[in-house]
Amino acid sequence: MLSNSPFILSFLLLLSLALLFVLGPRILTPKTLPSIPDPDEIDDLALFRRATLSSAGGGAGAGAGLRRRPASPPKIAFLFLTNSDLFFAPLWEKFFAGHGQLMNVYVHADPAARLHHTPTPSFRGRFIPAKATQRASPTLISAARRLLAAALIDDPANAFFALISQHCIPLHSFRFVYHALLADPGSSSLSSSGRLRRRHRSFIEILANTSLLWDRYNARGKNVMLPEVPFDRFRVGSQFFILARRHAVLVVRDRRLWNKFRNPCLKSMKDSCYPEEHYFPTLLDMQDPDGCTRYTLTRVNWTGSVGGHPHTYRPPEVSGDLIQELRKSNSSYSYLFARKFSPDCLDPLLEIADTVIFRD
Repeated sequence: MLSNSPFILSFLLLLSLALLFVLGPRILTPKTLPSIPDPDEIDDLALFRRATLSSAGGGAGAGAGLRRRPASPPKIAFLFLTNSDLFFAPLWEKFFAGHGQLMNVYVHADPAARLHHTPTPSFRGRFIPAKATQRASPTLISAARRLLAAALIDDPANAFFALISQHCIPLHSFRFVYHALLADPGSSSLSSSGRLRRRHRSFIEILANTSLLWDRYNARGKNVMLPEVPFDRFRVGSQFFILARRHAVLVVRDRRLWNKFRNPCLKSMKDSCYPEEHYFPTLLDMQDPDGCTRYTLTRVNWTGSVGGHPHTYRPPEVSGDLIQELRKSNSSYSYLFARKFSPDCLDPLLEIADTVIFRD
């Protein structure tokens, strides 16, 4: 009788479709990698709005983007992005010593990380509210943006924002780093009054036409990045940078490009998913290409890289000659930081800190 009733058959078909729509996502294996949880995104939007409002207004030089020029001298905000202990904190303490009035420290530590070491003085009380991070996801972009936002809100004198990992070490003294950043000739622009003003540049690597760029562009799916990010505007660069304040504001204020980069990658494209190496260079190259150096000041050795990780230096490799070699670049500037060093490199690095690393 059921087979003779078109109405009942139609009803059962509609019911099956409804059940498939409701239960399908739970039964079928998702084709994409995990996305950013909505609660995390909501919290971030509120934080970024606060950072944008706190930096509203005009200005020039180190104070650009502030309501008024800060009374204190320009500072460097050191943004540590970590998922483990800060193994090289004793080395950074020697680097920071005596320069507290010219710097601030901020730490984003993955909540899942087990931190066994008690924070040293410069890091004590400098941990910001953090969210989970993982490779092959936009969570690393979010973490860097949180660090930028926290530093913008915390101190209007923060003029440069250096993103650092737990595997990074300084290659020079603080005095050398500070003067290298402040002495940069910068870029010029006309103010509203028609006067030429100098603005600090951001030290960020921006590359185009590199191998595998097409696969990385399509890591979220074909044409997903359109129309906001056409392929000819898609860029790649080192995850670690030093941003000028106006660019830090630009990053936390952005919604347009973020709505594209926040999309999760396809599982089938996991090996091509490095959003943190694309979002920042693409955004800044679109918004202010002349305000960027297009190179990074963090040295990385990609010789013999494994699984997307650069060469890791071990204690037998640590020497004065290594530090001198890591400082060298193909241009007139010197690298200021280097990675990646294993935790057990701390003692040999401390042994040469005063005689080599901090002796300029």
